[in-house]
Amino acid sequence: MKTKELSLDKKSNASTAITKDVTCPFCGILCDDLVIQNQNNKLKVIENGCSKAIEMFQKELPESSAQIKGKNVSLDDAIDSVCKILKKSHTPLIAGLGTDVSGIRNVMELADKTGAILDHMHGNGLIRNTLVLQDLGWIMTTMAEIKNRADLVIFAGTDATNFSRFYERVIWNKESMFKLKNDDRQIVYIGANLNSKPGINPNGKRPTVLDCETEEIGEIISSLHALVAGATLDVNEVAGIKVKTLQTLAEQMKTAKYGVIVWAPGELDFPHAELTIQNFCETVKYLTRFTRFAGFSLGGNDGGMTANSVCAWQSGYPLRVNFNKGYPDYDAYRYSTHNVLKNKEVDSLLWISSFSSNINTPHASIPTIVMGMPDTKLKFKPDVFIPVSTPGIDHTGQIIRTDSVVSLPLKKVRTSPYASVPSVLNQVIERM
Repeated sequence: MKTKELSLDKKSNASTAITKDVTCPFCGILCDDLVIQNQNNKLKVIENGCSKAIEMFQKELPESSAQIKGKNVSLDDAIDSVCKILKKSHTPLIAGLGTDVSGIRNVMELADKTGAILDHMHGNGLIRNTLVLQDLGWIMTTMAEIKNRADLVIFAGTDATNFSRFYERVIWNKESMFKLKNDDRQIVYIGANLNSKPGINPNGKRPTVLDCETEEIGEIISSLHALVAGATLDVNEVAGIKVKTLQTLAEQMKTAKYGVIVWAPGELDFPHAELTIQNFCETVKYLTRFTRFAGFSLGGNDGGMTANSVCAWQSGYPLRVNFNKGYPDYDAYRYSTHNVLKNKEVDSLLWISSFSSNINTPHASIPTIVMGMPDTKLKFKPDVFIPVSTPGIDHTGQIIRTDSVVSLPLKKVRTSPYASVPSVLNQVIERM
């Protein structure tokens, strides 16, 4: 299949390139069907772009420069300054980690050389899932399985609207391998302030909504687990939901041909939220005695799933690993960005963000290096700033989808004057 078509406007001498099957790296579901037009290095999303994709692909490439303490310098000088900071540092923190597979591989090598601690900007959400997986395990599914098989989808604590095309690509799809019709699919929402409109099927069938506080979702799921197991609840309501309503849903869960509980760990932002996720997973396990049931986690933005997966491949541990002891030491709480900065366990910070310019970089009283998009707006002047290009727009690469089963290729659709994170880190490693 041809992925690129070239044409020339004879009047303006403007060249136009059309690239098909482009993967969008700006959220965890990684839509891979975009069509992008490049006219004189200005991009336009022609087909299949959500609002976020259009914003990010069509953003004009701003002028920027490497800086040392706010003064413009060459990239070479900036890299030398990075090396000086890291050589003097006893325990650096390399965080943010918004990059692709190659970038994270180089991060791992640099961490091994410098004795650094690693954490992702969305580490709090990632770790909620990790703790459940490590403790009791889980049964999970994929986007393709939901699309082709699921006749009951329960959104718990999320409405999935932060992942703009999830409903289009997974829930209300036009084609299914096993002739699953939209009317056969039941949608349920459990939580507070959830937008249930996307859950209305194309024929007007409305979803079931159980309105409760986010912190009470665990109580609802535990009650459903008990009802599925045949227990009797000696109350009339749970978290404001009538037990009769829960009994009806429990029966739907048992009789579904393929059920799924969907959550977004980053949106379950309350103390000990991992216990709520554990409730999801234990309920799923019990339901597999009667039918097919699985969990599905929505996340992985800013390369989160990529960073976590590559770290696990190469070190044997997920993120929040310390290499300062000469071997990888994992601690889900101690090595969070917040805690190591608060407890002064690190003496330098390297922050990486090549997918978003709107992430707040931590401001700490230690030497700080930022590798960010050219339009990154910082509330402070770091010791070193290096503008970097974006994977999937400015250079090729690979990135891992939210369900962690697919590594998708990223294409280069324009020319950028800025170096990529992998190339900058390569130079740092060579000079260390």
